[in-house]
Amino acid sequence: MIVPDETLLLLIDIQGKLAQSVHRPEQVARNIQKLIRACGILDVPVLYTEQYPKGLGETVAPLKDLLGDLEPVEKITFSCCATEAFMQRLRSFSRNDILVAGMETHVCVYQTCVELLEFGYNVHLVTDAVSSRTPENLEIGIRCIEKAGGNPTSTEMAIFELLRIAEGERFKAISKIVKE
Repeated sequence: MIVPDETLLLLIDIQGKLAQSVHRPEQVARNIQKLIRACGILDVPVLYTEQYPKGLGETVAPLKDLLGDLEPVEKITFSCCATEAFMQRLRSFSRNDILVAGMETHVCVYQTCVELLEFGYNVHLVTDAVSSRTPENLEIGIRCIEKAGGNPTSTEMAIFELLRIAEGERFKAISKIVKE
């Protein structure tokens, strides 16, 4: 089970034209927006990366707007973990459970998840908030992450697992987000 004070949301490379060229781009973007908003309500920190932004562009506007003042970790490595600035920032949160969303599932997301697992983190892959340019690469990425020890979850499953209780203002705010 994931709990807010042990969890971090990691968003990987949701940038420029790539974000529009993946399989089911609107659904993935909508689910990532839900995750960001819910994590804000539940006090779950967010860490996000950009792969070579000079070439691939910045994080797409709707998400960047929700992320506010947060600064991305820029990288040129496929695995986020191979970038020292990323590892420093990740460790600064002292969180063990990592909810992972982003692109592309079979490259940067896969390599990051495997290395996070090797470092002893609990990886929770939000399968409806990751994508690749082809459905085949999306599916193989998900399968390989699960085989490596990652835990598959969905946007709603993760949000309600973090929430835990169906009452109060947080529940009302989360319910509104999930229904959108």
